[in-house]
Amino acid sequence: MDRARPMRADAVRNRARILSAAREQITLLGPDAPMDAIAEAAGVAVGTLYRHFPTKTDLVGAVIAEHTARMAADVEAAADRVDGGAGALAEITALVHRVVESAAADRTVKAAARELGATGGARPYEERGGTAMGRLIAAARAEGDLHPDVTVEDFLLLLATAPTDQGPEVRRRWLELFLPGLTTRGRPTA
Repeated sequence: MDRARPMRADAVRNRARILSAAREQITLLGPDAPMDAIAEAAGVAVGTLYRHFPTKTDLVGAVIAEHTARMAADVEAAADRVDGGAGALAEITALVHRVVESAAADRTVKAAARELGATGGARPYEERGGTAMGRLIAAARAEGDLHPDVTVEDFLLLLATAPTDQGPEVRRRWLELFLPGLTTRGRPTA
């Protein structure tokens, strides 16, 4: 049985710095951000970057997988809070706000991923997030706050159509208008 050796502590740190620098550089320069600029921003040699990520597609895919893992953990934490007694609709609303803001911040990286065809193994994290979102939806339905026909796919559609290229006020207003369409409470007047 061939087992992969765990990475050394310095390799783990280098990988984390490379991923952070890649996210920053791609956000600043777009998908054409040079690998040497990413290595310089990370404070590592170009060879170190290429040892971790042989191609830019591998690097961008890893950034996307890291982002997706954070989002899955956020959804799971929200579902766990609901299991502990928190209100499901309040958790869903806060979660959708966080996801939209995060998507707005990572918009350029996602565009680079599409351009490069990078997926980076995000699928398992998407499945984890979907399972946890299903738990949140079931809890909100049980509390009578969510329409009975709302699905995980409905939330994915909601998030896919978010105006992440607009400013925070537009995103906030968009959520105020569209999120209540999934609830039994309707849109508040203010």
